[in-house]
Formats: sequence, C-alpha cells, structure tokens
Amino acid sequence: MAKSSKGNGAGEGGRRERGGFKSSRHGKASAAGPKAQQKLAAEEREKRGQQHTAHEASRFLKGQRIDPRRIDGKETVADLIEGTYLAYNAARLREACQLFTGKMLAEDVTVGLSITGALTPAGLGMSALIPLIEAGFVDWIISTGANLYHDTHFGLGLAMHRGNAQESDVVLREEGVVRIYDIFFDYDVLLSTDAFFRKIITGKEFQRAMSSAEFHNLCGKYVREREKALGIGQKSLLSAAYAAAVPIYTSSPGDSSIGMNIAALALDGNKLVLDPNQDVNETASIVLDAKRGGGKSGVMILGGGSPKNFMLQTEPQIQEVLGIDEKGHDYFLQITDARPDTGGLSGATPAEAVSWGKIDPDRLPDAVVCYLDSTVALPLLTSYAFARHDVRPLKRLFDRREAMMSRLREEYEKSSAVPPAIDHTDSKLPQHR
Repeated sequence: MAKSSKGNGAGEGGRRERGGFKSSRHGKASAAGPKAQQKLAAEEREKRGQQHTAHEASRFLKGQRIDPRRIDGKETVADLIEGTYLAYNAARLREACQLFTGKMLAEDVTVGLSITGALTPAGLGMSALIPLIEAGFVDWIISTGANLYHDTHFGLGLAMHRGNAQESDVVLREEGVVRIYDIFFDYDVLLSTDAFFRKIITGKEFQRAMSSAEFHNLCGKYVREREKALGIGQKSLLSAAYAAAVPIYTSSPGDSSIGMNIAALALDGNKLVLDPNQDVNETASIVLDAKRGGGKSGVMILGGGSPKNFMLQTEPQIQEVLGIDEKGHDYFLQITDARPDTGGLSGATPAEAVSWGKIDPDRLPDAVVCYLDSTVALPLLTSYAFARHDVRPLKRLFDRREAMMSRLREEYEKSSAVPPAIDHTDSKLPQHR
C-alpha cells in the first residue's frame, strides 16, 4: 500500500508537486515555500509599518550587519580595515589582520614567515618586514634567495628607482638599466652586490658546510657593518634579522645570484656548502620546539612557491618522516594571487594541507587565505598590527638552534624503531604491493 501524501506536500506516488510548500529543517517556512503567501505577508507588514525580523534568529545571520562608517579621511588604517573592509577579499584581508593580531601574536605563538615575489626590491623589506622583525612579530623566515640578494642592495647603499614598465627593454639594455617590472636600477648594482658576496664568502668562517640560516646570519653581520660604515641606518632585512637573531632559510639556495656566486667560488676551491639537510631538520625543530614548549605554531605566507612548501613541510617532516606525534600548525595566514583549481602548491588551501598533516584539522577556523597582491596587503597588515598590538619580546631563535635540534633528536630516537637489516644487494628494491 502506498504511503499517504497527506500533509507532507507530496503528490501522487509520494512526489512533491512542483512549486509546493517546503519547510526548513527547523519546521519554519523557508524561502522555497508558497510565494503568494510570502508576498501577501510582506505587503501586510508594509501596510502596518512593521519591520520584518522573522529570520534574524538564523545562525547564518549572526554576522556583523553591513553598516559601514562614512569615510572622511580622519580614519586610521586600522579603523578603515575594521569599519569598511566588510566583504569579498577586503573581508578576507580584515580577517587576516585580526587573526594575525588577535591570535598569532600571542606570546606563546612562534610565527614563521615565508616570502616569495619581488618584495624587497619594492622597498617592503624596509617599510614592513624590518619593523615586523624588530617588534618581535616574526620569529623565523623562509625566503627566496632573490629577495635576500636584492635586499642587500639597500644595505650596501645602492639605489633602486621607480620606473615605467612600458619602457623599451632593448633601450634599457643598451643604457645598462635592469628592470623588475616598474623598478629600475643600474647594471652595476648587480656587479657591486656580487663583488660584496664574493669578498665575504672567501672568509675563513665560511669555509665549511652550514645551514642557510647560519650563512644568512654571517652575511647579515657583514651587511650591518657596511650599513654602519656608510651611516645609512637600518636598510637590510638580512642585517635586521642578524641583530634580532631571527633565522632566515632559503628553500632553493642555488636559485638566486647569491647561490650563483657560491657556485662560482666553488670552482676556485671555496669550501662553502649550503646544506639542505640541516635546513630541513632545523626548521622542523623550530616547529616542534614551539609545540613541546607549551605554545603554538603560526605561519604567515606571502605568495606561495617553494618557500610556502618548505614552511609547511615542517609538520610532515616531524610526523611522516621522523615518526613523532604531532597534529600540524595552529594558525595559517596566506596572501596569494594563485588559484586553487590549477592544482599548484601556491594556491593550495589550508583545508587541503590538513590531509598532509601540515595544518591541525581542529584549527581550520583559524586559517585565512586572502587573494590579494602582497605588495598591497603587507603594508596594511603591518600598520594594523602595530595599531592593535604591543611589541613582543624577541624569541631569538637563531641563538637556540642547538637546543631545539637536541629536542628533535631526542624525540626522533624515542619514536624510531631499529631499522631492518638490508639483506639484498640487487639494484632493484623489493616491489611494494
């Protein structure tokens, strides 16, 4: 016997008639209900001068009402972000600012920053990154080598200029001018910076294998000395990181003019080698130490690329490779113009990172992706942070590298079983089935 359709809005055979009444899961009439009745009810409210508030109890309508302040030029950057960045990517930038300032800058959070894109040539090292370091808002960094190379120009007193991206590159080449989109500089800026690095790299303290953090710390010391000799103040990110003991790693040491100069000197017998093994383990030790010390780990990612992966792979290194129990980074903030649907790492979402163990699944509400050019977002975020948060004590993680590595080794030894003996010499390893 067929079920009765009486009272359930279904027609013959138990199927709902098209246009029939549909209740919400809470038993209330929904917007998919009888349109004629809803229209009449609205007209009756209008006649009575009654305001419609029936749906304001919905959990989907608990967000701040869109009722922005009028912009009059008297507002601060922080006021503008909080009061007028209410929707779309403006809202994501507001959420990023509030996540960074409200949660990531707690004293028990270790903040890692990854940097891609030509930010330092545009002056963002001086305007934003150095202030963030000196305020204790950034505790460790992974950067492209190019950002560190071009950063050094400023520490050496060399000039970068604003230009026109529509100029003929053939003419610029003829005049010895190099272009990074709309930034122009003399070709000799490259030669002078190359000469500086080759000079310091031949020093005795560089004649060994080391992590890129140790290398950049030594470079920062010499850049700082040059800044003092020139009397130009604090211009270089490398110099500021050296003074604050903020370790800076690069995920691809050979992919910049700094790496190219190291490679060239190797042809002359120079012994400097940047050891990626040390980088992988040291960065993992920073994250593990943050967690085991009773604190949290937060990542702020400018752009994407290899530095993003190197920053996030710290958790798979801890969990998957070293076999140490961990859950993932606690806070995730990314500013990117990369789309997720192309499958590239630069656009990969924090939700996707959960499947790799990179992000703690319980902390996904504390993950924000802002689809915006970093050169626009970073100055705004920096200004907001200074307006809404006091400076933090410096963690000086570079000075604690040995202690953090000791903790990593101890936990690895506890978690690791004795490796199985290798009883074959065939070049083909046993096949996984």
